[in-house]
Amino acid sequence: MTSEGSSGADTNERVPLLLIAREWTRLGFTGFGGPPTHIILLRRLCVDERGWLGPEEFEDAVATTNLLPGPASTQLAIFCAWKLRGALGGLIGGLCFICPGLFLIIALSAVLLAKHPPAMVLGAAAAAGAAVPAVALNAARGLVPASWRRVGSARAQRCRWLSYASVGALCGALRGQYLVLAILGCGVAEIFLRARGQPGSPRSSRAVALGVVHATATGGSAALAWVAIKVGALSYGGGFVIVPLMQHDAVATYHWMTSSQFLSAVALGQVTPGPVVQTVAVVGYAAAGIGGALLAATLAFAPSFGFILAGAPRFDAIRANTSVGSFLAGAGPAVVGAIAGSSIPLGLALGHAWQIPVLAGAALWLLVARRGVVSCLLVAGVVGALVGLAGVSVVGS
Repeated sequence: MTSEGSSGADTNERVPLLLIAREWTRLGFTGFGGPPTHIILLRRLCVDERGWLGPEEFEDAVATTNLLPGPASTQLAIFCAWKLRGALGGLIGGLCFICPGLFLIIALSAVLLAKHPPAMVLGAAAAAGAAVPAVALNAARGLVPASWRRVGSARAQRCRWLSYASVGALCGALRGQYLVLAILGCGVAEIFLRARGQPGSPRSSRAVALGVVHATATGGSAALAWVAIKVGALSYGGGFVIVPLMQHDAVATYHWMTSSQFLSAVALGQVTPGPVVQTVAVVGYAAAGIGGALLAATLAFAPSFGFILAGAPRFDAIRANTSVGSFLAGAGPAVVGAIAGSSIPLGLALGHAWQIPVLAGAALWLLVARRGVVSCLLVAGVVGALVGLAGVSVVGS
């Protein structure tokens, strides 16, 4: 893949920044459905309609952004804009892609987390939240095939995959405060195991290990900042991994939200346009109002801009780096397990008997009928609104 910013010099001259701002804002408003929808929309715009990127170059960009921590489809949007107008284009494109959904989710947070929201709103939020455990299982199931292929076909490698997934599942279900250590530890362990007998590899492994120590040692300096940074810089394997990364901190450690409010926050992140990572803005709003929401979003998305604006010229090297591949072969299964494991505390957070049939219906919708997440949450929300209007208790704990 040709990734140098200068390679698109001719394109850079004929794509105005205003056009990038307009098109990426349109993507930000219409990007319902998560990463698959975002990739389709970006490909349609940049490859099929405008011819700004070639098909192979676009597919290489998709593959490489999936190797990076953080929201991959957001990073892809930043990369495509970077290809057109360099760092300034990437910055404008990324902000225009993120901001529509971000402003919408902050507005919805103000309604949801108000002192006395209407019963219909509470009911819709409680019902959508009731579907979230099924959404977590569905997200984990979707990540399994690619992660299983990456680990290799050897029996020892597949046994390690199961071990890493089990560690992630246990942390996601029982010890969310240790999840960052678990994910990073599984990745580093796989680097060491694959590096045995390879000259020079232990040195790179030690560097990664030192990075793990540094990341965890500085984690307590500012609670909200740390939660947001974890979401943006340590979320491997898809947007839904933010749930186990945030849940324990937001609910049990800092008490910014109740369990039911957190479930509703996750549902908001799923039904609003743009990346699921914007759920962090709801947590930030609960912690410190609009300022907290903007701070959390800024810190959560800053790593993605840094990874792309600094690293895009080196995408070929990133994809070829054996340590990166080894780390993801260990961290990936831990993420899958963590997402699946998070469904247990999410399910235990349900506070009303009427939510159980909603969860069962969502599981059938997603896991059996294999229908879409957004439609599932919207249907659940309508059911919950009707429950609230009927006078049934919808106030969560």
